Amino acid sequence: MNISVSESLFQRAQQYIPGGVNSPVRAFRAVGGSPVFIKSARGAHVYDEDGNEYIELINSWGPMILGHGHELIQKAVSDAIQNSFSFGAPTRREVEIAELIVSMVPSVEKIRMVNSGTEATMSAIRVARGYTGRDKIIKFEGCYHGHGDSFLIAAGSGAVTFGTPDSPGVTKGVANDTLTAPFNNLDAVQQLVDANKNQIAALILEPVVGNMGCVLPAEGFLAGLRKICDQEGIVLIFDEVMTGFRLSKGGAQERFGITPDLTTLGKIIGGGMPVGAYGGKAEIMNCVSPLGPVYQAGTLSGNPIAMAAGYTMLTYLNEHPEVYTQLENSGNKLISGFSRSLAKLGLNYTINHIGSMYTLFFTDQPVTDFPSAKTSDLPLFGKYFHAMLDRGIYLGPSQFESMFLSTALTDTHIEQIIQANEESVIVALG
Repeated sequence: MNISVSESLFQRAQQYIPGGVNSPVRAFRAVGGSPVFIKSARGAHVYDEDGNEYIELINSWGPMILGHGHELIQKAVSDAIQNSFSFGAPTRREVEIAELIVSMVPSVEKIRMVNSGTEATMSAIRVARGYTGRDKIIKFEGCYHGHGDSFLIAAGSGAVTFGTPDSPGVTKGVANDTLTAPFNNLDAVQQLVDANKNQIAALILEPVVGNMGCVLPAEGFLAGLRKICDQEGIVLIFDEVMTGFRLSKGGAQERFGITPDLTTLGKIIGGGMPVGAYGGKAEIMNCVSPLGPVYQAGTLSGNPIAMAAGYTMLTYLNEHPEVYTQLENSGNKLISGFSRSLAKLGLNYTINHIGSMYTLFFTDQPVTDFPSAKTSDLPLFGKYFHAMLDRGIYLGPSQFESMFLSTALTDTHIEQIIQANEESVIVALG
């Protein structure tokens, strides 16, 4: 029996790469089958090694707001490459993009470039600990902040219990310094704070969660966290690796009107290239070496190619506010179409949506936290995923992921996605 090019590549990859992939979700373990190997992308479409074309709703997990291969970003990268690939020394563009980010993001007075979202969150936690002189942090169930040790902690059995390591290689000592609360539960956070008085350095969360599917903060939740952190001297960190510059040009913090002390950003500030950053109050950021005692460094930080791409991307977003109107309209049209289809089919699945982020959960319960997200029918999602793929729609291969829209989507694309969604739900239900 003939196998596809993607299947052949996956067989080869498994001999040399753990699980055949360089990031776990790509392995399709949650949906079954072999992963699709992508060859190229342009606009709203990706093309695989077998020549198949898909409308895609991952957009490199968020940063491709303008679609793939945008001509301005492509030119910026091409121009920058002419001057070499890396210097390990300061460049003009680092200064210019720092100035731009400070002007756009409410919380950021100073910023440090790093190489990934994971590196940004790890660094932000270290700075918060150095600034406060405290060791413990609070994170939320279902929020993902990269693979740093402090974040790979499963919830304890109650609001005031310590978590346990969620991965071999994470020490119990790290787990003891990481407290976990349910998302959207202010009472649980207050219990943790009361039980660990003057010991908590930072509270970190995705202001809109994208890693248990798209989950929105309840009314008053973010404001309540801000109040608790102010009262207790805790550094409030918004992980805006997914939401930064996507939900508005100032991110979720601008959209909800809540200003954290520190903000972490990811590949969106590199136009999709590998990059990250953390920034916030000058008083806190001044603790970072070489100005302060908290050490953090990176040979490739502020890579000139990534800085050129990111500066071009952010400048465009800053100068074209209509981007956000278009994204909002596309999101509303798509979700309205999905809702009509579900109503016609007599189904009551849950759709969480804000701006250009959404998740269709295969559960009839409201999804407000990780336990409610886990009520979803995962085998049904797997069938739905493959039915959508068969119809030329490429989704994130997990129920617990947000989808991301881009300005490259036209009304015709949106109608195609709505039609494919309805057909795929019917196929999945059998």
